[in-house]
Amino acid sequence: MENRTERRIDMRSASFPARLWGHFKTITLHKLRVTRLCFKMGLIKQGLLHDLSKYSPIEFWSGVRYFQGYRSPIDAEKEAKGYSEGWLHHKGHNKHHWEYWIDRNKQCAGLFCVEMPKRYVAEMVCDRIAACQTYQKEKYTDASAIEYFQRGSDRQFMHPETAALLQTYLEWVRDDGIDAAFKKIKQDWRRTKSN
Repeated sequence: MENRTERRIDMRSASFPARLWGHFKTITLHKLRVTRLCFKMGLIKQGLLHDLSKYSPIEFWSGVRYFQGYRSPIDAEKEAKGYSEGWLHHKGHNKHHWEYWIDRNKQCAGLFCVEMPKRYVAEMVCDRIAACQTYQKEKYTDASAIEYFQRGSDRQFMHPETAALLQTYLEWVRDDGIDAAFKKIKQDWRRTKSN
């Protein structure tokens, strides 16, 4: 825990060029990891296009400002401001986030989650694995993504079918390893015509 605190202090006092370079390296490493994982799963176009919005001005500069190196700058921005402009933009432009699939309907008088197509759930698996690899570094295991999912509150708000499918896919990664799990996930999303 002491190292995390030291890193937090170091990054908050880091120079602008250090935060700029640190953020650029982090998002680029993450993107390359997701692209590689998407390719492995047969999601070529999604892998190439994944997270390009992170290089847009609104997402990139808020990421630089709140960069800490050991977690997403989105969390730091939310703590500082109560919300994240970068995240609002990001989730509205990337279909692999369940928040993209929230809609409003007059008939049910409120917001509701739409079930995500399986190909985007598969990309979300790649995204979560790559995020754990990027931030956990040598502490990453094939159980990291499911453990993060189980600790979080996301599944409370996701469409129930999407949450169940994501959990299943992440459990396959934990139990079978990435290569075997990805074969099963690829077969599963390809079976569904509405992807």
